[in-house]
Formats: sequence, structure tokens, C-alpha cells
Amino acid sequence: MTIRKFLHHFKLAVQGKEEDYTSISIKKSIFYLSIPMILEMVMESLFAVVDIFFVGKLGVNAVATVGLTESVLTIIYSIAIGLSMAATAIVARRIGEKNQQAASIAAFQAIMVCSIFAIAMAVVGVWQAQTMLRLMGGSEELIADGYRYTQVVFGGNVAIMLLFLINGIFRGAGNAALAMRALWIANGFNIVLDPLLIFGWGPIPALGLEGAAWATTIGRSLGVVFQLVVLFKGMSIIRFYWESLQMNWKTIWTILKVASGGMGQFLIESASWIFLMRIISESGSVALAGYTIAVRLIIFVLLPAFGFSNAAATLVGQNLGALQPGRAERSAWLSAHITALFLGVCSVIFIIGAGYFIAIFNQEAGVIEVGRLGLTIICLGYVFFAYGMVMTQSLNGAGDTRTPTIINLAVLWVFQLPLAYVLANTFNMGAVGVFWAITIAHSVHAMVSMWVFKKGKWKLVNV
Repeated sequence: MTIRKFLHHFKLAVQGKEEDYTSISIKKSIFYLSIPMILEMVMESLFAVVDIFFVGKLGVNAVATVGLTESVLTIIYSIAIGLSMAATAIVARRIGEKNQQAASIAAFQAIMVCSIFAIAMAVVGVWQAQTMLRLMGGSEELIADGYRYTQVVFGGNVAIMLLFLINGIFRGAGNAALAMRALWIANGFNIVLDPLLIFGWGPIPALGLEGAAWATTIGRSLGVVFQLVVLFKGMSIIRFYWESLQMNWKTIWTILKVASGGMGQFLIESASWIFLMRIISESGSVALAGYTIAVRLIIFVLLPAFGFSNAAATLVGQNLGALQPGRAERSAWLSAHITALFLGVCSVIFIIGAGYFIAIFNQEAGVIEVGRLGLTIICLGYVFFAYGMVMTQSLNGAGDTRTPTIINLAVLWVFQLPLAYVLANTFNMGAVGVFWAITIAHSVHAMVSMWVFKKGKWKLVNV
């Protein structure tokens, strides 16, 4: 492909040119879907790094507070991602069947269910913020300094969950460019507001760590406003009209049935990260800070890679809806190979410059050493991460959320957590033992996921 031709197709992908992804070439389908999804996740990655950069200026306790809060927040993310997965699978299947009205009805039901969950989590999070930080192993000093951050983030989780969900709806419909724009708006405002609210400027008071939470809440809320305007103004394949704005209990039940597997899948994964964070917290705030920075950098690269796995999920769902299971399978494997190549290159860069990258965010020697080891060890499994991500997302795109849930339970809980505990405590490896457990477990996870995907039972799932 010439540079001129590449730029032409890149422009079409970013503009969101509507295509029938069940009929154009698989390579072109992956390109048109993955480019906006990658750009969407690049902004999410950029925000994660920028946020921890500014928070890092507030000290070790501030970074550790963010790490502990986000570990608990993964529960919210799990619910949002589970619902988003269900919405993506169902919307993609209806679009593949060329039934846009049914896709729009399903989208509205998913938003209503998500809103109910989000409000309930907000109440619990604001009420029990200090208790959650204490259970995660935070010191009393850390809790006193940071609990307001936790309260604001949990209070604004409605925006977090809806942003996840509605972008999942857009992706399932093939409107990846709209999902990209929503996240760019949300995180663009986050990045601008972060330093203003944390450090203050002119009449704007310095809110410290709490300012970072308000920046996130405001930014994501504006992203959701954009999404709702698109839906109600009819600016996408999915559009709301009177018939779609009514409760449809049959559709809600289907969403909950598919989402339950997705929620369970990510709750299991999230809980494993919480326990890993709890194990590391035994080593103190310095280890927590190093681990938090390392994980942010890892996510910085993993999130763009999710663009390929999300593209695979959409293509699997739409092609199954169009009764083309062979094309769905080929789409998944090609996406996985591209993702593996991307993460392989990134792992080499991170391993070579691990210490330098950590030092950008914090100059304390202990934090740099822990973060350097974490980044180096976890990156050894990056290529395996690629296949695990794409295969599980492809299963989810088919509506088979139950199988990845079983895989997560077996690999992440039955295998990874005991391994991390033994390496960290029995063998006195501390945080390093946790890093090795992550790398080994996710490599096993990838191999199991590939084996299950090859068996092909996902082709028979109905949603």
C-alpha cells in the first residue's frame, strides 16, 4: 500500500465512513475499525500517564491513593465492561442481521440497566470511601489525605460507566469513529483540567489530589453529553426514537444474561488485581507507588492494543449475524497476529528504557527500582497478552461471555493469586514475586484462550 493510499484510507477510518463489514475485505474491515479504536485508546492511555505525572508531584501517598482507589474502581469498570460487552455483542449481531431498529432498542435498554448499577455504586462508594482504602491496606495518614479523591471518583462513576457502555454500543454498530470522538472529548478535558484543578491557577483554587478526581469526573461527563447528543440527534447508525425509548423486558433479560458472564469475567480479573495490590501493599507506599506507575505505563500500551481486540469483537459479532462464521474466525486471528507484532515491539522499547520511563514520574530511588523491575518483568509476557486479549474479546463478541469467565477464574484466581502470594511471601520476593506471577499467569491465560477459540463452539452461540 502506497503512503498516499494509506493516508486516504486512514482519513476515511477517522471520519467514520459507514461500511458493511460483512462484505468488504477483512484487512480493510480491521483497518477501518481498529484505527479509530486505537486512537480512542491512545487518548485514554495518554490521560492515564498525564494524570499520574501530575499526581506524582503531590508525593508518594498521593500516587498510592490513586493506585488503591483504582484497584477498587476496577469493580465498577468490570460492571461497565460487562454491560458494554453485552451491548457490543447484541448490537453487532442485530446490525449483521440488518435490523437497525432492534439494535437501537437494545442500546436504550443497556443504558437504563447501566444507569441503575452506576447510581447504586455511587452511593456505596461515597459512603464507604475510607473503609475501602483501609481494607486495601492504606495507612491512616494516606486515608486522611486521600479519601476525598476516592469519594469524588466514586460519586462520578455514572459518567465512567456510561462512557464505557455507549462507546461499546457505537463499536458494535461499526461506528468506531464516534466512540473515538467521545473519548477524545472526555480525556481532552481531563488533561486540561488536571493541572488547573490540582495546582490551581488565578481564581481557580488548588484542590490537590481531589482536583484530579474532579477533572476526571467533569471530563467524562462531557464525553457522555456528546454521546447522548449523537444518539438523540440521529447522527449514528444507532439512533433513538420514541419506540426505542420504552422498556423492553425481553431485551433487558438478554442483555443481563450476556452481561452476567462479562461482569463475572472482569470481576474475577479485577478482584485478582485487587488482591495483587493488597499483597504489594504489605511492602509499603514506596512499593505501591512503583507498582502503580509501572501498571500505568503498561496500560499506556495495552489500551491501544485493545483497539485491535475490539475490532475483532465487532467483526465476529457482525459476521455471525450475517451467517459467515469462517470470516468471523479469520478476522479474529488476523487481528491477534497484528496485535502481537505491535506489543512485541513495545516490549523491547519498555525493557530497554524501563528505569528512564519510571523516573519521568517519580525520582525517588526506591520507587524507580520497583517500577523498573515491574515494567521489565511484565513486558516479557506482552506477546502472550496480545493473543489472550484478542481471543477473549472475540469470544465475547460472539456472545460467549461464559467461557472467558471460566478461563479467568481458573487462571487468575486458582493459579495466579496463590503463585503471587507464595513468591512474594514464602520466597520473600515481595513485589518482584507479584510481577513474575502476572507474567506467567497471563501467558498461560493466552494459551488456554487460543485453544478454546480453535475448538469453535463460539460459532453456535445465539444472542
